[in-house]
Amino acid sequence: MVKNLSRPTPQGHGALRLAAALVRVYVGIVVLTLAALVVLSLTAPGQATAHAWGHAVVVAVFAVVLPLRLRRARAGDRGAVRAVGIVAAVLFLVNVVEAMLPAFPLWMRVDMLITAVVVLGVALDVVRWAVRHP
Repeated sequence: MVKNLSRPTPQGHGALRLAAALVRVYVGIVVLTLAALVVLSLTAPGQATAHAWGHAVVVAVFAVVLPLRLRRARAGDRGAVRAVGIVAAVLFLVNVVEAMLPAFPLWMRVDMLITAVVVLGVALDVVRWAVRHP
């Protein structure tokens, strides 16, 4: 039997299990952030700034893209594994940098730091998987 070396064999439901759980947490945080922005737009508009909305829209796009890429990654697509790792690393950096900017309300900066920790976990799980499956 000849083994296909260009793509790893699918790892099944056990592959990137931690990353999958953390991506679900990330999606939940994004949904709650968007809900908070809607409520704050009506009750405290100063807390739902244009910067906050801009950031929320960007992370919402990744909340759609990341689960789709992760599904392919869990099926054994090495390119998708790489994409998940890169997206998670970029989300980590963007959230940490933006959390330091005073242009965002305090509640959103805390939200960004929590999000950064979650996506850092995704990136680290992807790296762990890649090291174990060279």
